[in-house]
Amino acid sequence: MNSTHLHLLLNHFPIIGTLIGSCLLIWGIIRKQESVKFSAALILTFMAVIAIPVYLTGEPTEETVEDLAGVSESMISLHESAANLAIWLMGITGIASLATLLLDRLKHKAAGIGYILTLVISLACFAAMARTGYYGGQIRHTELSSGAVNSIQENGKDGETGKGEGNRKDND
Repeated sequence: MNSTHLHLLLNHFPIIGTLIGSCLLIWGIIRKQESVKFSAALILTFMAVIAIPVYLTGEPTEETVEDLAGVSESMISLHESAANLAIWLMGITGIASLATLLLDRLKHKAAGIGYILTLVISLACFAAMARTGYYGGQIRHTELSSGAVNSIQENGKDGETGKGEGNRKDND
């Protein structure tokens, strides 16, 4: 397994994991369930750790794909810029989550504020991670670009022009 495989394997975890952690944290705060809040903070801390190898394998992955046909250099640049912001927000989320977990274990009054602060940061982090993932998907998946979607819509729902006609004649 090389760095490109690792990047593609792990890159979804920080996005989905941050969403799950943030949603659990909202639930725990609303329902005043300490174990749910604690679990959510653990998830967010773990996602910050997973984001490190994802970020570090980004540059070697760029070297692997930048010369392939159909790869958008402008999307690589947007993805890289978005990743720089996302990794900082993920780091801040991880630190806030870890600090809140420690405050909670010490039964400190500031733990409640820590959970709320962690939630706010994690929501911003999720938005940044989702944006980064969106740009990453645009690098190679040309079928996701707006031009490809418009082409599919113009050619019919299934996106296969003329194939349905041939099938009808064969079946008659």
